[in-house]
Amino acid sequence: MAEVVIYRTPNCGYCVRVHQLLEDKGIPFKEVDVSEDEGKRRWLVDVTKRRTVPQVFINGKPVGGFDELAKLNRSGELDRLLSSG
Repeated sequence: MAEVVIYRTPNCGYCVRVHQLLEDKGIPFKEVDVSEDEGKRRWLVDVTKRRTVPQVFINGKPVGGFDELAKLNRSGELDRLLSSG
């Protein structure tokens, strides 16, 4: 199984939606709160080129936020990515 990490902040609606999508699929994941960690936020922007959360990583590679994850799920690509662990 793939390693899934969600970088998020509290009170983020899209973060909740990513959490729910993965939970509904039965996928284990780790959540990292970046709201109080400026260094982690800078790193996230450097790696993803985005300032928004959530940012989802699968096996160490950024795949985007909720919209991108939902699109991957609809196309079946998410299952393929998750099975390559």
